[in-house]
Parts: sequence; structure tokens; C-alpha cells
Amino acid sequence: MKAKLVLLLAAAALAAGCARSHAAAAPPPPIPVVVATAQQQAVEVHTDWVATLSGYVNANIQPQVSGYLVKQDYREGSVVRKGQILFAIDPRPFQAALDETKGKLAQAEGQVVQATAQVAQARAQLGAATLDVNRDLPEAAARAIPQSQLQNDQQARLAARAAVAAAEANVVADKASVKAAQAGVEQAALNLGFTQVHSLITGVAGIAQVQIGNLVSPQTVLTTVSQLNPVKAYFSISAQDYLASAAHQHGAIDLLAPHGRAGVQLVLADGSIYPHPGTVLFADRAVNSDTGTIALAASFPNPGGLLRPGQPVKVRALTRVLARALVVPQSAVSEVQGGNEVAVVGADDRISIRPVQLGPTAGSGWVITSGLNPGERVVVEGTGKVRAGARVRPVTAASAGGAGE
Repeated sequence: MKAKLVLLLAAAALAAGCARSHAAAAPPPPIPVVVATAQQQAVEVHTDWVATLSGYVNANIQPQVSGYLVKQDYREGSVVRKGQILFAIDPRPFQAALDETKGKLAQAEGQVVQATAQVAQARAQLGAATLDVNRDLPEAAARAIPQSQLQNDQQARLAARAAVAAAEANVVADKASVKAAQAGVEQAALNLGFTQVHSLITGVAGIAQVQIGNLVSPQTVLTTVSQLNPVKAYFSISAQDYLASAAHQHGAIDLLAPHGRAGVQLVLADGSIYPHPGTVLFADRAVNSDTGTIALAASFPNPGGLLRPGQPVKVRALTRVLARALVVPQSAVSEVQGGNEVAVVGADDRISIRPVQLGPTAGSGWVITSGLNPGERVVVEGTGKVRAGARVRPVTAASAGGAGE
């Protein structure tokens, strides 16, 4: 009886051990993952270039006369109109100069009047001397008067003629003095007008660079007024991009198309796309030999005033079209030391880890240039849970999205 009990216990223990062994050897269940299929599609490749924004027109406001600033007549950062007074220089010295030149003009005009009177007097004396000579001629011929009297009267006539010529010359000189004085008055009036400093264009006026009471001169920049609708974006492209654009290689747009037909976009500092597309205005005449780039300028509408000179932006343009690019979602690509890789799901639903070479982005995807074939499935959700050789239960991204709705 005891022997049978021992045998039964031994058999039970053996059975339990076998059950535990089988349980330990059972394979793990497949790992659920979301997959997407690598597909070929046409991809537009855009290139970004760092750009500098500037006003379409920038006018440095500088005085045309020197003097002490007495007034700032605009609000900094506001829109000003062409011809609007922005600053005033102390006008008193210029008013005094104008008054002085007017006095000189009056004096010169008085000298003309005086010289004209002297001409009349000299001509009268010449007439009298001529009468004397005409009277003396027959009398001298008849020996009624001494020959010396005739000679004296002839000399007097010559002197009268010289006096007329001198008086007429004085009139010419005095009239020239009047013209010079008139020019002085006009210049003094201009200088007085220049004490009011006007805006040269309509635009946004910047911060004043001087303070009331400062001594300013024509070399002093008082402020800058910029036309901000539209604005210009200055940027430089490589010689390779320039050649590709000029030849329309690989579907690139012609950045140098005439009449501003080349469309470009503006990428703002936060990565968003400015809603108003722009056009390329011009390219520089030469390639910079130091950098191998050529400078371009584009124009962008700025109706809301969002864009300001100096704002950090990038200009974006279509530079290439890839006809049959292999694209996977960006979530399928894992960055590892020295490169990038994807988790590929084979026909047996097992994982293989592949290194891949990345091309440009394509919307929310990456272009894969090597390491993957069209139609292969890649893990887009759950990559952190899988290893090479792991068995998975793949669900397509579309199915996973539908199940979650």
C-alpha cells in the first residue's frame, strides 16, 4: 500500500514538472504594431535660403542745413506721408540770414538806380560836348575862333563819351550784383525752408536717432522711413541652384523668369508659411567669387504689416521634382548613432532592422534613397517595442485609425 502511494506521488510530481517545462518553452505572443507600406510617388523638393527682410524703399531722413534740433513732429513707428514735417531746426539764424540778403538785394537795386542816373547825366554831357564841337567847326574854319578852342571842345566830347561808357559799365555791374543778391535771397529762403525736415516717401517712420537740442548737419541721419507694403527679401542661392533654375532642371522653377513670374514662399521664424506668396524681382549681375553664390531679391505683399525689416525669415522655392521617390512616414525612421534605420516587417511577420539613407522630406514623410524597396512594410507605431527577429501582429495605419475612431 505504501509502495503504491509512493509511486502515485512520484507520477504526479513528474507530470507537474513536465507541465511546467512545456509552459516555460511556449513562444511569446506576437507584438502588436502599426505598419505602413513604402510607396513611390512624385515629390516636389523645396529649398530654403536664409533671407533678410528690408523695406521696399528705405529713405534716410537727413537735414540739408546744419543747426540745433528744436522739434520732433512725428510718432515713432507710425505711418507718415510724403512731404510730412518730421523735424524742425532752429530757424532764427536762417531768418536773420534771409533778412540780411534781402538788405543786400535792396542795396544792389539802389546802386542800379544810381548808376542809371549817372548814365543819363553822362549822356547829357556828351550831347552838350557834341553841340560845342559842331558849333566850333565852321567858326574854326572861318578863323572866327582859335583852333585850340575847337581842339579843347573835341577833347571834352571824347571825355564825355568815355564817361558814358563807364556809367553804362557800372549799370551792367550793378545789375549783376542785383542778380547775385537775388540768388542769395533765394538760397537763404531755401535754407530757411530746409529747417523743416520732411519725409521723402510715404511709409513707416523709425526711431529718432537724435534728441531735441542736438546739433545736426547734412551728414546726420535723423530717422529712416521704410515703405513696408510690399517688402523685399534679400537672399543668396548657390551657383548650382542658379544653373538648375535657369535651365529648369528636374522641374525647378525659373527664379529669374521675366516680369516677376517666379513664385516663392516665405518661411517665418516659427516655421509657419507666410500666407502671401512672393515673386523674385532680380538677381545680381555677378556671382560672389568668395562664396560661390548669387544674390537675389524677392517681393512679398504685406497688407497687415506683419513683416518688418530685419525679421528672421527664409525664402522657399521649388528646386526639384522627384518623379518616383520612395516615401515612408517620418515616424517609421529612427535616428541611431551614425545614421537612420527602419523596422521592416517581412512576409513571415518578423522584424528586420535596416539602415536607410534619407533624402528630402515629402510632407509628413521621408524620401528613402537606399535601404528599402517599394511595397515593403515598415513599423510606424511601436518601433520601441520590437527587436530584430521579433514576431509582430501588424495592423495597417488606416485600420488602426479606423479602430480608434
